[in-house]
Amino acid sequence: MNIQAKKLPKVSLVGAGPGDPELITLKAVKALQSADAVLYDALVNEELVGYAPASAVRLFVGKRAGRHSYRQEEINKLIVEHAYHYGHVVRLKGGDPFIFGRGQEEMDYVKSFGIDVEVIPGISSSHAVPAINNIPLTARGMSDSFWVITGTTSGGKVSNDLYYAAQSNATVIILMGMNKLKEIMGIFSRFQKDETPVAIIQNGSLPNQKMGIGTVSSITSIAREKRLGSPAIIVIGEVVKVAQKEEFMATILEQLEKKS
Repeated sequence: MNIQAKKLPKVSLVGAGPGDPELITLKAVKALQSADAVLYDALVNEELVGYAPASAVRLFVGKRAGRHSYRQEEINKLIVEHAYHYGHVVRLKGGDPFIFGRGQEEMDYVKSFGIDVEVIPGISSSHAVPAINNIPLTARGMSDSFWVITGTTSGGKVSNDLYYAAQSNATVIILMGMNKLKEIMGIFSRFQKDETPVAIIQNGSLPNQKMGIGTVSSITSIAREKRLGSPAIIVIGEVVKVAQKEEFMATILEQLEKKS
């Protein structure tokens, strides 16, 4: 690795939030404003990179499931190289760096070079996107807890935790699960959850957001009809009924407006 110090190296692992550029923390904005270099992912809203000084180096490293511009090992090396060469590196990651963001791997690698690392949490899509769409993850009499699970493990298989989650009454939020949707619903069906409500929200918090609501038994066909795909989150549980009521009322109001 060609590393030649010019400024005191420092790395900030920063969560960019779920997509809406206004859903970023003030601390994250301040880190960007002091950045000498910004390495950002595919799921990061590019408006946020504009907070960095005009002189800051900007590098798109484009990590997205199945379509990686750089391997994780390459990104790790780039972070260190840029820190030694430029100084303060902001590693801008979608959502929260420590929720399926491989932030811990990047932190450990950078620290192994003796470089100072700070972690600035971000608003995770796992709870923000349901909230934006009026889906509470916990609600009295409906759900006492929630699980956040990856739909696809590093080995390309569904997580074993889904089998345990499917047996609980908790709300289940699945990230990176659209490629395994049919298989995931099959797991819940195996535990007599066919009629459990399910919501799929694509591009949550963005203007081009799309949502489909159904049940464990129907959501796969609904996703196909609505052409729902990644990036999306899957919410399974009785709490989805809250959004169903909102959707029903919106439809009624729309019909009344047309009649008038």
